[in-house]
Amino acid sequence: MPDTIRIIHCLKDNYAFLIVNPDTGTAILIDAPEAAPILDALKRESLTLSAILLTHHHWDHVDGLEALRKAYPAPVYGNKADAARLPALDHAFAPGDTILDGACHVMDAPGHTIGHVAFHFPALDALFSADSLMTHGCGRLFEGSPQDMAATIARFDALPPETRIFSGHDYAQANLDFAARFAPDPEALKARQEELDRLAASGEPTTGTTLASERLVNPYLRTHLPQVAEAAGLPDASPLAVFTEIRRRKDNA
Repeated sequence: MPDTIRIIHCLKDNYAFLIVNPDTGTAILIDAPEAAPILDALKRESLTLSAILLTHHHWDHVDGLEALRKAYPAPVYGNKADAARLPALDHAFAPGDTILDGACHVMDAPGHTIGHVAFHFPALDALFSADSLMTHGCGRLFEGSPQDMAATIARFDALPPETRIFSGHDYAQANLDFAARFAPDPEALKARQEELDRLAASGEPTTGTTLASERLVNPYLRTHLPQVAEAAGLPDASPLAVFTEIRRRKDNA
C-alpha cells in the first residue's frame, strides 16, 4: 500500500504533515508547529514517528518538537548550514542530498530564510515547500532577496506538473485575492475560488494544489508572461523585476 499524506492544522494557520506508511504503522513528520494536534493524529491512527524533517528555524515550525520527542524520540533532520538556529539535529543534510533511503530529495529554497529547504518525494508527487512557494503565493522575504526566492521557485517549476505543493500556512484565500490583480487565468481563478468556498465551509485544508494549477493563478510562477508584467505596471520588464514588484506590493497589501 502506498504512503499517504495527512495534513494537520496547527496554531492559527500553520500546517504540519505526516507521511504515513500504513504497512509499518510509522510516519514521517514535516515541521512541528505545535505538539498537541500532531500527537492526536499519531494516537488516532496508532502511529509511531520514524523521522522528523525541518524546513527552517522559525518558531512556528519547530516549537512542538521537544514535546513530540518526549513521546516519540524520532531522529530529527535539518539543514547543516543552519544547524546553529535549528533544534539539535540527529542528521544534518545539505541541499541536494537524498535522504530517507532515497525517498526524499532535499531542495535548496532560500528566500523566506537563508537556510530554508523543501522536501520533494517523487514517488508521492509531493513537494513540502513550507514558506517558500505557497498556495497561490510565496513567503515573505525575511532574509533572502527577490533573486533568491525567484531562483527557488524556478527550481520548483522544473518539477513534474502533477507535483502537489504542500505549504506551511493556510494563506490561500488572501493569496488568491492578491493574485487576482495580476492577470491569472480567469477560468482557473473562478474554479479555485469556488473550491476555496467549499473547503472553507467544510473546514478542509487548502494546501496540496498541483504545480500545474499553480501555474495558472500564482503570480510568482507567471512573471515571464507579458500580461502579468503589464498588470504589475512594468511592461517589457524582466521576470525578476516583475517578481520583485509583485512581492513588494504583497508586503504592503
